[in-house]
Amino acid sequence: MHSLPYWRLSGYYFFHFAYIGAFLPYFSLYLLSIGFSAWDVGLLMSLMNVMRLFSPGIWGWLADRSGRRIAIIRLAGLVSLAGFTTFFWLRGFGSMMLVMGALTFFWSAALPLVETLTFSHLREASGQYGRIRLWGSIGFILAVLCTGALLDFLPVDQVLTVCWLLAAGNFALALTLPEAAPVACHGDHSGLLGLFRQKRVLALFAASFAMSAAHGVFYIFFSIHLAGLGYSKGEVGLLWTLGVLAEILIFLAMPRLIRRLSLRRILLLCFVAAILRFLLIGWGAGWVILAVLAQLLHALTFGAHHAASIAAVNAWFSGQAQARGQAFYSSFSFGAGGLLGGLIGGWMWESAGASWSFSVSAAFALAGLLLIVFGVSGGGDSGETGTAPTQMR
Repeated sequence: MHSLPYWRLSGYYFFHFAYIGAFLPYFSLYLLSIGFSAWDVGLLMSLMNVMRLFSPGIWGWLADRSGRRIAIIRLAGLVSLAGFTTFFWLRGFGSMMLVMGALTFFWSAALPLVETLTFSHLREASGQYGRIRLWGSIGFILAVLCTGALLDFLPVDQVLTVCWLLAAGNFALALTLPEAAPVACHGDHSGLLGLFRQKRVLALFAASFAMSAAHGVFYIFFSIHLAGLGYSKGEVGLLWTLGVLAEILIFLAMPRLIRRLSLRRILLLCFVAAILRFLLIGWGAGWVILAVLAQLLHALTFGAHHAASIAAVNAWFSGQAQARGQAFYSSFSFGAGGLLGGLIGGWMWESAGASWSFSVSAAFALAGLLLIVFGVSGGGDSGETGTAPTQMR
């Protein structure tokens, strides 16, 4: 990877996900500490998923039309940093909602564009994506653990300082990212609408939506579920960390895995693992060995699934549609899927309890499995890409 800006791309992922690792678990505690109700906190934090529904698509369209991908990434980093700076003195709900909406609108723009930039630099070596993306997972782990340890000794409002420093690091790395020519179109691409009429594209996006919906309950209620089963806060933290460590290992293994298996087979394995994982969490997490096994499966249900999905999207949405392809993938999966999964999970948690809530997650995963089985065909399709790393066979 002598000509690849490996450390600049890796550094960007590191700071991007380190910010998320500090923000998601601890910013809500800060909001509670300054007098917001649980309902207010829920509304403010939900803006992240709401913005991910449409923000990536808008910015992806603008990037494809203008060719100013790097400029948009840097603008997103600058506005996010400036927006977060105002949190040091904002206290009103209305002003906090306004700034949070603007901040997340710009923040959501960056990652899909960086994904397309990374693949543009990788070219035919797309299997190496995991070795770059794993630094995001490392950043997330370090931020979660270090911020939690720091807040054991310092006031909770210090989470603002931590997040600001990480957002500043993210913007600084954005300034170093070099542009790369988009991957040229291969095969018959009849425009963006034509791509969305393809059965395999619709199936993959719908399956990714289902996988994110399956994780909706997990991200919101997993810690609460474990605490209810008698796990200590330290044990809960260790199980979260175990899942992300498994994710890092699968990113390291993805080049070898892609050489041996097609992306379609990897996706099938991921959805089977998701069905098993959420049933284990819902009905067997009281046994430590089953909780550990369920967290190890995070390697497949998130790590391998995400790497395989964006590799397929990158292959199918090339040329002028590349940024929008990654943006729509982000919107449909993490945005719409995560939002729906969280809403259904919250309703199920109140009405039916933990076991049945995670069973609904398993049902989402089963729906995704069927979409891949019947919607993404094996090799030989005229519309498939011909490159080995992205072939669906």
